[in-house]
Amino acid sequence: MRGDIGILTFHRCVNYGSYWQARCLLEWVRRRGRNAVLLDHVSLQARRAELRCALSPHLPQPTRAEDIPAYVRKVRGFRRAVARLPLSPRFPLESPAQAQPCDVVLVGSDEIFNLDHPWYGGTPAFFGEGFSQRRVAYAASFGNQSAALDAFWSARLANFAALSVRDRTALALVSATGLPPPELVLDPCLLNPPVAPPVARRAQQNFVVVYGHGFPHWFAEAARFWAGAKNMRLVSVGYRNDWADEQRIDADPETFRDLMASCAAVATDFFHGCVFAVLNRKPFACVATSYRHNKLRDLCALLGLDDRLATEANAVPRGLSEPPAGDVHDRVVALRARSECFLDLALAP
Repeated sequence: MRGDIGILTFHRCVNYGSYWQARCLLEWVRRRGRNAVLLDHVSLQARRAELRCALSPHLPQPTRAEDIPAYVRKVRGFRRAVARLPLSPRFPLESPAQAQPCDVVLVGSDEIFNLDHPWYGGTPAFFGEGFSQRRVAYAASFGNQSAALDAFWSARLANFAALSVRDRTALALVSATGLPPPELVLDPCLLNPPVAPPVARRAQQNFVVVYGHGFPHWFAEAARFWAGAKNMRLVSVGYRNDWADEQRIDADPETFRDLMASCAAVATDFFHGCVFAVLNRKPFACVATSYRHNKLRDLCALLGLDDRLATEANAVPRGLSEPPAGDVHDRVVALRARSECFLDLALAP
């Protein structure tokens, strides 16, 4: 069956943000009355790398033997969640011409343009290569890449009939190529927020979600001290963090959504940890590790959240005590309208 829109992204990554950005974009397009599917690409090399990362996320430190069953359950939970989404027949990522026919290939969001991505970096399909139909890029990111694009990769960006990015780093990198500046739009989760069941939204509980890994020692100590003073538990979701009181390593994507909706606050070093905290109007503090520095810095600057980005010199407890100000949500609403306008125009039949 031919689909109007084929969405090409990192939909099978064992990562809550990757799953939710793919699902949110898909559901937004389908609500616009279009027959959209996720283009279900497969790559043996990427699958192996993804599983290594999912089962050993703390490298170079080995995964604890007692945690392996929980990480396996997490992988299986992601597989079940992806299987419930509208998917095209599988095709080799290296052979985009074998993908299900569609009128428009919508590439994005996530780090699709990140040439340094550990297993998808530089994949031609994510730059529109190999597709003959109209190509649109939505909310693309270069992740931790900061180096200027050479002529080869600049020419690949010219494949897109319409091009948008989700952060200022990507905006600068594309603009420097001499191509028309791309539109700055919202990540799909901010465009089309995941809605937790009413029971999760009403069940405000006395715990802090810890989402991420590799936190600096000073951040962990500050968050733990604050939680202890407030008599709150620290619940680590998706990964082991020994400084948390409870480990929910095996949470599937919908459990993650529900925990984010019902917690009292969020401590994170992940981009989508900040996104879900904003969407649920939760107090949060974030810290930028080297891999995610560009993404977190740019998101905080875009939404006026610079005070949430913790350093050793600033106060982590303040971020955990106060939800984002109302003007943050005003910015989201304005950017959402601009993002919808971009998509409506770019995907028009």
